[in-house]
Amino acid sequence: MKIQGYRRKNGEVGIRNHLLVMPSVICACNVAERIAQQVPGSVYITHESGCGPCVEADRQRALKTFIGYGSNANVGACIVVGLGCEDFKAETIAEGIAKTGKPVKCINIQKEHGTNNAIRQGVLAAQQMMIDLSTQARVPVDLGEIILGLECGGSDTASGIAANPAVGVASDLLVENGGTSILGETPEHMGGEHILAARAASREVAEQFLALIREWEELARRENTELTNLSPGNIEGGLSTSEEKSLGCILKGGTAPLREVVRYSCKPSQKGLVVMDTPGSDIESLTGFVAGGAQIVLFTTGRGSPVGCPIAPVIKITGTPETYANMIENMDINAGKIIEGEATVGEVGREIFEEMIAVCNGKRTKAEQLGFGGFSIMRRSFTN
Repeated sequence: MKIQGYRRKNGEVGIRNHLLVMPSVICACNVAERIAQQVPGSVYITHESGCGPCVEADRQRALKTFIGYGSNANVGACIVVGLGCEDFKAETIAEGIAKTGKPVKCINIQKEHGTNNAIRQGVLAAQQMMIDLSTQARVPVDLGEIILGLECGGSDTASGIAANPAVGVASDLLVENGGTSILGETPEHMGGEHILAARAASREVAEQFLALIREWEELARRENTELTNLSPGNIEGGLSTSEEKSLGCILKGGTAPLREVVRYSCKPSQKGLVVMDTPGSDIESLTGFVAGGAQIVLFTTGRGSPVGCPIAPVIKITGTPETYANMIENMDINAGKIIEGEATVGEVGREIFEEMIAVCNGKRTKAEQLGFGGFSIMRRSFTN
């Protein structure tokens, strides 16, 4: 199956053609924002990372995430804004992104003698980049080039009954067409991990997945912290146990064999269903998927969530009819038709798949129309 996408110099395929303005450190966020605001069509992120004491594993994960995010094929060009004295040098991040072959500009606030000149230089570079991006055209590409992120947030009873199984159908259809689906939220597999492990393509993959579960369990014991994936909203929505929520979460992965297990923000090397080690936090999980190459995300939400992503379209799906009616400005797909007996799981799954194709070809999601997007990097330590 073919879609229309942007073929990058490194051979990867983007479904958007963004100019991303990215700060390397929290101190540079205001400058990055000012640059993007003066160049229509560009996008930017803000964050709280980039400097100060931290656990080395978290430091390396953050650096890899910045480079992976800017390297995502949905980004046609990137400006990295640094302060100049931070831990994560803007130059290092820019060099990592430049390996993809896309245009990258590095702005150093201290070397530019302050914020005003840094903004001016950034705007000049961004304007030229936007002109160049405007000349690039979509070309036919295989659907198998797509990496799909699978996320759920604000889950309720209808998530596990309707929305998540329907997403599983859409995920299976993508895998059947040669694509890749990433299932994350490792703590939200607890209690149902044996089901997903049984679908692993090999004993080695099964053990890698179960090892992730043990890591989170050990982390909770070491920090003397209760590791639960139930939020107050989940309980109000009718979920009674962590295991119940986990069983619903796993359904987003459909029925395809588990081919690979990857760390946070790492790009899959295998096609098919992949598990990425991400937390239950929605935005941290989305950030990991996209830094790992996901060009599009399916996001189920029973209670209702407006969360989006600055560079990857997020399709919002709810299995609760009341949520679709109350938050129609944020919801793209009404899987509540399954609950009301108007459609089957398979029919809604096909609808989601077809919507995904349309979005890959340029249709804007509700979150994109609203300009919603978040960025946050996972930290594995609860106390750092």
